[in-house]
Amino acid sequence: MSTDYQTAREALGARLRELRTEAGLEGRHLAAELGWQPSKVSRLQNGKQTPTATDLTSWARACERPDVEAELQGLRAGLEMNQRHRSWRRQLAGGHRGRQEIAVRQTDATKAIRGLEVSRVPGLFQTPEYARVIFDTNAEFRGITPTTEDAVEARMRRQEALYDPGKTFRFLLCEAALYHRSCPADVMAEQLDRLYNLVGQRRIELGILPFGAQLRRTAPHAFWIYDRRLVIVETISEELWLTADEDIQLYERAWDWLAESAEYGAAARRLIGRARVSLDLP
Repeated sequence: MSTDYQTAREALGARLRELRTEAGLEGRHLAAELGWQPSKVSRLQNGKQTPTATDLTSWARACERPDVEAELQGLRAGLEMNQRHRSWRRQLAGGHRGRQEIAVRQTDATKAIRGLEVSRVPGLFQTPEYARVIFDTNAEFRGITPTTEDAVEARMRRQEALYDPGKTFRFLLCEAALYHRSCPADVMAEQLDRLYNLVGQRRIELGILPFGAQLRRTAPHAFWIYDRRLVIVETISEELWLTADEDIQLYERAWDWLAESAEYGAAARRLIGRARVSLDLP
């Protein structure tokens, strides 16, 4: 079983456990109500068994939360092993929270993350207010349930990995992301302040690709590389989860070529500071 499949299954199991706990149900009581063996409840919660669509419907109803069934079914839809194309419509059917839980698990299972962002701040570096605007806007754009507060909580929990001594984070950020503002100016100012303070921190390497940099290869879209086992590419309609060696090597080369043209340390801080000053705020 692939690591990514198991990570997604564990995230779904954690959500099931949370729903049961919130409903005030013991595992054995839930099993009795559904006519299951208690061991089945345990296996589903611990990511040891893949639930059927009917299992998820029954679980949601037993917890008196039929409103979360779409979210659970969306998480299950992303479990297919070796699935490359993951539709946002299916993944976010019940809101952002489920996909954020997968991101938490994926980060927990990874020692080295490299990423490129073209027009926005990486989720791992976002402030709560910046993240809140991103989630609200995306929910409106996609016409989905706005589970914003739960999604922000999961994103902030994911950021705890930044302080794990066993992990490293190397990110490239196009300078345009410092100016593309999908949020109020005060929120952007706080976000830029956070980026400024992240530069130079242990285990975090943040490079800025300046507007005038000469590039061996342009940056066509954002992508994240998890260790040397997975690349996630985000498009408007879907995510691509790439695990083939040739795909990973290609994206590693793209990242390396772009990293050659990035500014780091004091130079990166100057670029961030210039964007902050352009907001004309205190």
